[in-house]
Amino acid sequence: MNFSDLFTNLQAWIFETVVQPLMFYCGLGEFIEDSFEGVEWFIFGVLQLIILFIILRPLEALIPVQPIRNGYARWNDFIYTALHRLGAFSILVFFVLDPLLDHLTAILHFQGVKPFNLENIWPDMVNHPVLVFLVYLVVLDFFDYWYHRAEHQFNWWWGLHSLHHSQQDMNLWSDNRNHLLDDFLRDIYMGVIALAIGVEPRQYVMLVMASQMLQSLQHANVRIHFGHFGDRILVSPRFHRLHHAIGLGHEANGKGTLGGHNFAVLFPIWDILFGTALFSDEFVKTGIRDQLPAPEGCSRDYGQGFWSQQWLGIKRMCGLEKDMPL
Repeated sequence: MNFSDLFTNLQAWIFETVVQPLMFYCGLGEFIEDSFEGVEWFIFGVLQLIILFIILRPLEALIPVQPIRNGYARWNDFIYTALHRLGAFSILVFFVLDPLLDHLTAILHFQGVKPFNLENIWPDMVNHPVLVFLVYLVVLDFFDYWYHRAEHQFNWWWGLHSLHHSQQDMNLWSDNRNHLLDDFLRDIYMGVIALAIGVEPRQYVMLVMASQMLQSLQHANVRIHFGHFGDRILVSPRFHRLHHAIGLGHEANGKGTLGGHNFAVLFPIWDILFGTALFSDEFVKTGIRDQLPAPEGCSRDYGQGFWSQQWLGIKRMCGLEKDMPL
């Protein structure tokens, strides 16, 4: 039995033993077919968590950038990662988007409009699956760059996204330390883009997984870089750490106004092309300026636990806190 057969059998067993009875019990029988794909997300998520822990956790102990000062904060980051990687958000977004996109597709079909598919530009591309995967990865990363940059341009959006930057002890779980609303908006945005360019559901699962694994490496507390040229091809922990730097990465010219550098999620080419790239040989300290005590900052509280962080994010988004500098 090969890996594919083993995976399929495991997916079917979990679905038939746990998910299907639960869906019927909750009166969600209409989503029973969709939930089968949800099991796939879940299994891939578990595999990700295992692989990340086996590979990155020893590296963090072997070549750390700095000692972890707050173990509770790292555990809290793990909660975010487990919530996101095990498919909870992806399934929710799917349930929201699926009926809307089905309705839109039916309207377009009635009007004689065929859905756009990136592969139609070069029909022979389907014979090169690795190339197809890379093309989709690059296109999705381009749109992800602009989403990420927008999070640093609007005060209300930064109110949500600043939670991600408030981790002063970055670690392998910090990638998913995000506000739930911000994650939901991004997943909808990326899901729509993926569907618009013709990405199939199975392809999307693999694309998301590849991106997530690389982003976990970027946030890890490891003294790793890809060299002068490598850091310009793929986002490294050192390159992305600059994006999290106090007064440097996520501020415009270090003056406390929204902006920043190194917004690329996977490929630094977008930062280079659009003038937001910043390269350095240093592994900098991370956090937000207003977390620092006076006179450098104002000791702003971003929350210690999951729910306090979510509530404070909503307050910042809505402007319910006193106006404080970055």
